[in-house]
Amino acid sequence: MRNDHFRWVGIGCALLTALLTALVVAAWQPLLAGDERVARDLHAHAVVHPGVTQSMRVLTDWVWDPWAMRLLAAVACCALWWRGERERALRVALVVLVATLVQQGLKAVVGRERPVWSDPVDSAHYAAYPSGHALTAAAVCGMLLWLVPRPAPRWAPAAWAAAAVSVLGVGFTRLYLGVHWLSDVVAGWLLGAALVVLATSVCVRGRGRDRRERCG
Repeated sequence: MRNDHFRWVGIGCALLTALLTALVVAAWQPLLAGDERVARDLHAHAVVHPGVTQSMRVLTDWVWDPWAMRLLAAVACCALWWRGERERALRVALVVLVATLVQQGLKAVVGRERPVWSDPVDSAHYAAYPSGHALTAAAVCGMLLWLVPRPAPRWAPAAWAAAAVSVLGVGFTRLYLGVHWLSDVVAGWLLGAALVVLATSVCVRGRGRDRRERCG
């Protein structure tokens, strides 16, 4: 029953993403106006605070970059494979792969333009929607939290805090640097959460004598 509720959370995130995508494609004015207001206010702050802006660029380009996140996931997969936990390793790898494919596919289909500034503080390539940084961070951090042993060890709260700071932090850096709209980032978070929940709530039938269901 608990696993069913968890799965419905993932479905809810997926449905919210679909709704948000439809609103972006339809250019719903209240959404666009909110996006523009947030982007304008944060950009105005970034322009006059170069020190903060530089710190944001370091975080977004090196600490929370999608490739840094994928490398972290790859290390986790290798460690799991070496320990014989191959099914878990494959789940982590699959989520990261699907996240990359979904991100690129949606960018190509939606084709949303990024914010344009007369005095940009950073630049980015490809379409804006959804945020690849936000999606990758949510997917990778979510899967790494799934790997935390149960019952939770003493360091579990620190892991949860680090994951929350990373996921929320990378989204904020993309907004602060003026390379994404707020709805791009929210869509990335929702998609990442949906992928993690759906992947970890899938039940796998045990082998041999143990025929009980094992759920993520």
